[in-house]
Amino acid sequence: MSYDGRVHRVQIGSLVRELPVFQVAPGVKIALFNMLGDTEVVEAAADRLAARMTPKIDVLVAPEVKAVPLGHALAVRTGLPYVVVRKIRKPYMVNCLETQVMSITTGAPQTLYLDGKDRHLVEGKRVAVIDDVISTGSTLRALRLLMAEAQAQIVAEMAVFTEGDAQEWPHVVALGHLPIFTD
Repeated sequence: MSYDGRVHRVQIGSLVRELPVFQVAPGVKIALFNMLGDTEVVEAAADRLAARMTPKIDVLVAPEVKAVPLGHALAVRTGLPYVVVRKIRKPYMVNCLETQVMSITTGAPQTLYLDGKDRHLVEGKRVAVIDDVISTGSTLRALRLLMAEAQAQIVAEMAVFTEGDAQEWPHVVALGHLPIFTD
């Protein structure tokens, strides 16, 4: 990835952030949204997403890493448990469900793991999948596969932002949309 100094302005509630625009492929640039460590953004996003959440949810599911603080903040607001789907399998994780994903931000295949200790939290439950940005949909597809394997029903897909072609994400509850730059 390369950064040329350009930024894209976004707003979450009353908060404004300028996101650095990075080249991720020849002729393709994205505004990189990273809410890790930005407590104000996490809290504002959680307030707004919690207000738009359906009451038919039993558990929240968030992929690590950048969606973890959002999952936690939503769990605090809603009283729902949340499960973190991991990108690295730790030695203490047993009986994992796993699937592969290609991430636009890493540019490499990754494996997502649902720890066996968390399986009972989603099995047969209605889940909301929570992410920071839904861009290509690869992480979302992998989460759908994991939840299907765990016999969970996804009843909501939520993100702070969608990215790319907005028409691809009409079912996603999002607070905003990030364009893909081709200049």
